[in-house]
Amino acid sequence: MSYTIHLGKDKRFKKLIDTHGSFELKKRKNLCTYLCASIMSQQLSTKVATVIHNRFLDLYGGKEPTPEQIIATPPATLRAIGLSNAKVSYVQNVARFAIEQGMDHKKLSKMNDEEVIEYLTQIKGVGRWTAEMLLMFALGREDVFAMDDLGIQNAMIGLYKLKREDKKVFREKMLTISQKWSPYRTYACLHLWRWKDNVPVK
Repeated sequence: MSYTIHLGKDKRFKKLIDTHGSFELKKRKNLCTYLCASIMSQQLSTKVATVIHNRFLDLYGGKEPTPEQIIATPPATLRAIGLSNAKVSYVQNVARFAIEQGMDHKKLSKMNDEEVIEYLTQIKGVGRWTAEMLLMFALGREDVFAMDDLGIQNAMIGLYKLKREDKKVFREKMLTISQKWSPYRTYACLHLWRWKDNVPVK
């Protein structure tokens, strides 16, 4: 795989690649339910997030629901599976946006990464990090750098001996290092998460 050669030019990364092997990116068919699942998993452990996601699918016979089905689900039913009021509202915002504005591969494939982020963060409850996870794990984009992710930050502090005290300097150094990984920054993130054993829920 070509990305391993490119990232392997960085000695620290060569060790990670030798340990983990290579990663493959996949595309998800249903972007609306991916985004809903991503919102549901925020601030939860992987274990709890999986339980809630399975309960969510059980509401629809174990299948991924359509945006119309999500909208038709009473808020009380969504709260009963363990979602907060805010998350119920955000999940329904996503479904409404998918119906009214569109959120399929055909539409998003015409946009670059920043345009996708700008488009999706119009939805109340969808922040930059959530949109970046969709770019990586649902659209299979290869050059996304999740700079605000705590796992990525901690891994780069450990690997490159960065200091977090001055946030501006810290972010600039992260960005400078990450530019060497382009056009394969998504894979770099995957290796950093795996190194810290902190892969986000996909």
